Amino acid sequence: MKKLYSKIYLAIIFIILYIPILYLSYFSFSSGRTMLSFEEFSLIHYKELLENTRMIVIIINTIVVALLCGVFSSILGTFGAISIYSLKRKKLKNKFLVANNILIVSPDVIIGCSFLLVFSFIAEKLGIESFQGFFSVLISHIAFSVPIVVLMVLPKLYEMPISMIDAAVDLGANYYKVITKIIIPYITPGILSGFFMGFTYSLDDFAVTFFVTGNGFQTLSVEIYSMARQGINLQINAISTLLTLFIVIAVIIYYVINVTKLKKGVN
Repeated sequence: MKKLYSKIYLAIIFIILYIPILYLSYFSFSSGRTMLSFEEFSLIHYKELLENTRMIVIIINTIVVALLCGVFSSILGTFGAISIYSLKRKKLKNKFLVANNILIVSPDVIIGCSFLLVFSFIAEKLGIESFQGFFSVLISHIAFSVPIVVLMVLPKLYEMPISMIDAAVDLGANYYKVITKIIIPYITPGILSGFFMGFTYSLDDFAVTFFVTGNGFQTLSVEIYSMARQGINLQINAISTLLTLFIVIAVIIYYVINVTKLKKGVN
């Protein structure tokens, strides 16, 4: 009976979560211009989207920033996690963990405003009109993604048997080989999780990006916000559908990679 209640509860939660997405996707195939009623089935909004060169550029900008954010944040976060794990003093380790967690729970508005002040200061010192653009968005996204990667990687480090490292050292492995041959391969699932978390956080971030974007550079979240303020536009539905499909494919790829590695580990 308890299992039945659990299944019903999970079903209700998933229905609540996915109905808005399905609702948006449903009207993206309507030939009408509003979401009041579904008219004929049509791909006109997808056609308009493909003909909108500005939107295509913005989508490419968003994906490029998200991919770079995932790569750099996973690299920095991994070495940050290894550094925290390597600390001998427990109090110092806890201080770094608290500092890392503060960045995660801090409101996005505060983080965005802080970066805005920093980039404004840099622009003033460099004597340029504005530092806001591609690099400001990328740096900001990396900054708020690194603490997430640290939390993804640390559990894998603590799961790793210390005897593996001791054995490698006893056999003459130096620090570089211990990192590259023992630690990195073992914590790869955590690194991949961190990459996908950084990628998805960057992909849909609005609050931080809203503060630091500029100089003609735009991301999808900010553009959708601007479009939504002007009224209902079913191109938003089309973009949301394609973005959701893209994320679903990415999640499936990540799942397949994990399952493949687990099967290899069992064999």
